[in-house]
Amino acid sequence: MVLEVAILDVCPGESPAFREAFDRAEAIIAAMPGYVSHELLACVEQRDRHILLVRWETLEDHTEGFRGSPEYQEWKRLLHHFYDPFPMVEHYVAPSAGDPGRSG
Repeated sequence: MVLEVAILDVCPGESPAFREAFDRAEAIIAAMPGYVSHELLACVEQRDRHILLVRWETLEDHTEGFRGSPEYQEWKRLLHHFYDPFPMVEHYVAPSAGDPGRSG
């Protein structure tokens, strides 16, 4: 499983509209092949910052499947205009005993 992590800095004062748009966009991502689950959390210290955590079966389910889909165009239309700056997205996996970078 792969965890997508995106810190979303929403334009000042736009968080209520962003959350409303996200409520509509959730159905898009939830219907994608390889989607497992997601959470959108609001930052306590910075009012217009959110973190999006999406669990995918594989990295390609996100980077190729979702981002390459027609549905992604609707996701972008609903959400991308809220971000300033545009978010950096990273992917994480649980370390395993076979990882060469694992210390211990």
